[in-house]
Amino acid sequence: MSTAILTGLPVPGSQLGPELRSLGFDVRSAQRPEDLPGLLAEVPSGERVALVDPSFVGHTHALRLALTDPRFPAAAVTGALAVQAEARPALTRALADLTGPAAPAAAGASVAVNAPATGAGVLTDRVASALEDGGVAVHRPELGSLVATVPAGPEAGFAARKAVDAVDDEAVRLRTAVKSRDGFFTTFCISPYSRYLARWCARRGLTPNQVTTASLLTALIAAGCAATGTRGGFVAAGVLLLFSFVLDCTDGQLARYSLQYSTLGAWLDATFDRAKEYAYYAGLALGAARGGDDVWALALGAMVLQTCRHVVDFSFNEANHDATANTSPTAALSGKLDSVGWTVWVRRMIVLPIGERWAMIAVLTAVTTPRTVFYVLLIGCAFAATYTTAGRVLRSLTRRATRTDRAARALADLADSGPLAELLAKAARVRGAWTAPVLALLGAAAVVAAALTQDLDGPYVIVGAAVYALFASAAVSAPLKGALDWLVPPFFRAAEYGTVLALAARSEVDGALPAAFGLVAAVAYHHYDTVYRIKGGSGAPPRWLVRLAGGHEGRTLVVAVLAAALADRGTDFTLALTALAVAIALLVVVESIRFWVSSGAPAVHDEGEPA
Repeated sequence: MSTAILTGLPVPGSQLGPELRSLGFDVRSAQRPEDLPGLLAEVPSGERVALVDPSFVGHTHALRLALTDPRFPAAAVTGALAVQAEARPALTRALADLTGPAAPAAAGASVAVNAPATGAGVLTDRVASALEDGGVAVHRPELGSLVATVPAGPEAGFAARKAVDAVDDEAVRLRTAVKSRDGFFTTFCISPYSRYLARWCARRGLTPNQVTTASLLTALIAAGCAATGTRGGFVAAGVLLLFSFVLDCTDGQLARYSLQYSTLGAWLDATFDRAKEYAYYAGLALGAARGGDDVWALALGAMVLQTCRHVVDFSFNEANHDATANTSPTAALSGKLDSVGWTVWVRRMIVLPIGERWAMIAVLTAVTTPRTVFYVLLIGCAFAATYTTAGRVLRSLTRRATRTDRAARALADLADSGPLAELLAKAARVRGAWTAPVLALLGAAAVVAAALTQDLDGPYVIVGAAVYALFASAAVSAPLKGALDWLVPPFFRAAEYGTVLALAARSEVDGALPAAFGLVAAVAYHHYDTVYRIKGGSGAPPRWLVRLAGGHEGRTLVVAVLAAALADRGTDFTLALTALAVAIALLVVVESIRFWVSSGAPAVHDEGEPA
């Protein structure tokens, strides 16, 4: 159990002690400020410590936000402070400076401390300021209408308690459990109800990870229903897919409602959405095959397009989020449009975010055919991709931004260049404002065009892949700091995935397209894993993993060679693609699991609905 230490003797009649116990704290009290270092020393060094002023008046949820959120090294509201293990030494020094000599901190349990104020101001607030002065980032949660204060006297205390009574703590907690930014369908059709499901789960002790897993299982069952190829199966699949999305919203709302954030939960949430959607594509393709319609090429095309859309999002954001002088007339116009109610929702809907997309897929599955589902999905995603990419290109051309070394490193990591590119880049070093995206585009066009037009048993598909490797290597031979260099990773994804799709489709070998679907899914998992590691601030996967996986240029060349050597030998090409898919999947998934369940993995929690 965590420990709460009051910085002074409890106030008679105060409910602060019971509130802290309801939040999981074992409450202790310091009779004098000088006792605080000793009490802190009794707390195991690997656990969180919270200091709370005994005169604190406020909502329980304000305390919850300050004392129980595991994502920050330190967090504070007026009269309450929580410190994680990594900031404990700084807390020890701050208390020593503010209360006198302190004994060295020992290893101990999580503590909430409530001590009397010494000198001017509330002691807990001055400790928080001292932590910030010492370089510790102290998170201060947005309270909105919630109250958190230390009244200066009886009259102020009465007013504070009246303010607490005037605000429904639970209503605020439910409202803030919902993402601050979501799509139209999610905001108006799911969240008004799923937040109550999240509360129901919290009251029964369910965790966000359990709900996330239930969402995945529901989506897999939906994919299985779609694979039956019957009308009843399609209807059930549509209903289950929608319910899976409800659970997908619920897990994040449950995490925010109960502040149950974890690194494992971050990994599950980051990867399961893609696993659910792409498994459902496979289920639709299997169901269509049972009815005599081969739509595997459409299913793979939908996965390629959707993944490339996400890479555009991630790459653009990484290139610009820490850029200086990052303004443009286009961005200003976008900001104005986002300030008008109806344009906000129109702009969010036309990019076909996950809520709208899954609702569309579910309804079309129930009432039409898999082929129709994929046609509409491809048209809608292509329009959304064109709209968002064109807007971002225009912003990049009109803004004056200086990109950082970190942004260039992130783009290089997202490029996923392998050992062949590393070798060739040394001999093909080029520079120029437009060089990188132009070379990447030319290389991508060369290999995809060869895969689409040249005989598979001739040399030109391999030549196209070799030209792609050379151009791709030159594209990343210099730091990616140009205005449009964020387009380089999306061009590489389109080239690799598009080549696999084209070669498998043109081979006309039984099972080649499903095997190609598995291969692209395995590689896409690796690329999503890279994205979320970078977003978490831990950098890309280790270089040995990227090298063993071959890099995008190496894998593209391998698939081209396999097509040239095996496409005219029946199922040998299918078996080779399957073996490559299994090898890459085992390599990247095992390393990913090792990383995300490790204590050093970052907690990545998305607060906006992805495309």
